[in-house]
Amino acid sequence: MINFRYHVVSLTAVFLALAIGLVVGTAALNGPVADSLKENVNALRKDNQQMRQSVNNMQKELELEEDFAAQLAQVVLPGKLTGKRVLVLSLPTGRDHTEGVLKMLELAGADVTGRVDLQDKFINPDNNTNLMELAVTAARPTAPASALPGNGNGVETSSALLASVLLDRAQGTPAVTDADRRAVLNSYSNNGYLTTEQKVTGSAEAVVLVSGQPYVDKDSAKKDESVVKVAEQFDRTGSIVVGGNGSAGGNLVAIVRGDPVLAQTISTVDNANTVQGQLVTSLALVQQLTEKKAGQYGVGDNAASLLPRLPQ
Repeated sequence: MINFRYHVVSLTAVFLALAIGLVVGTAALNGPVADSLKENVNALRKDNQQMRQSVNNMQKELELEEDFAAQLAQVVLPGKLTGKRVLVLSLPTGRDHTEGVLKMLELAGADVTGRVDLQDKFINPDNNTNLMELAVTAARPTAPASALPGNGNGVETSSALLASVLLDRAQGTPAVTDADRRAVLNSYSNNGYLTTEQKVTGSAEAVVLVSGQPYVDKDSAKKDESVVKVAEQFDRTGSIVVGGNGSAGGNLVAIVRGDPVLAQTISTVDNANTVQGQLVTSLALVQQLTEKKAGQYGVGDNAASLLPRLPQ
């Protein structure tokens, strides 16, 4: 008869055998497993070093390309816009590269009549009614409210008023006076809708509208639509180039390129956030003013070429 002591001895023997097997097995495999893990770690470390070196090389190449574009601009741009009066108008999304665009225009010899930065408040759909009312109260004798759109869109109406005082009027239309121009700008500035980073000295014959990525908040669709309204109203009054960042996701560059009507009169550059794109922005403006021709340039979707081909 098998007693309790027999069961204990049997179970002890089983567990002892298992323990001995684990020890022996681990000892037998420890060398190969450890070596394999060590090889994998070394391989991953090597891959990481190679990737880090690739990133450093690409960063260096990018910096060299930027340096090349900056040096090329010194050769290509001087004199290209001499005597041309240009307004720089920036949107909130394009603020980071506005200064670079401005410097290229100045290098080309443009007479920059001013830099106006539209604020988020101007684009915010919540301010539609206030913008409509302000357009009426800010209007002046040589910039009358009767000439503004009457469709109830505050951004469109205010953009039309600003375009009428910042850009040249059509032939046969009385020019806006300096006093009325200052009064209109002060009205929008005092209410927080814009700032004049560089004093406006007179009217311009062309405008560079500096934009960026599309909006991504809950009001993104309405804000992107408002940005297009700004471009449309300035396009109605003078030559316009949009210096943007990217050409996807519904930003201004993408919308212009996707609209067969707007693309006929508005030039776009989708990499104006780089030195190369800032150079091309000035060249696109040269094309607008000398050939009365619009083009779509850059490295993004629906770009016709990297840069315009200008007559010799």
